[in-house]
Amino acid sequence: MGILSWILFGLIVGALARVVTPTGKQGGVAGIFATMVIGIVGAVVGGFIGTQLGIGAVTGFNLISLVLATVGAVLLLLLFHAINGSRDR
Repeated sequence: MGILSWILFGLIVGALARVVTPTGKQGGVAGIFATMVIGIVGAVVGGFIGTQLGIGAVTGFNLISLVLATVGAVLLLLLFHAINGSRDR
């Protein structure tokens, strides 16, 4: 996947992860950028976990990649909020 594909995929995955994970709200340009970064890094984490478990990897725009990337992004968000505590409240 090219860089633009990763950015688009990151936005989609980051948005899905934010919907699934109950976290604080962030808006504006910083919120969009953070969502994109969370999605892209989540895709890498999800792909690594999927590869280690023998499920598959994040290879492009397909259902397995979307699920693995979303799971990785949700885990990343949960870890982030566990480390930061209740700052968003």
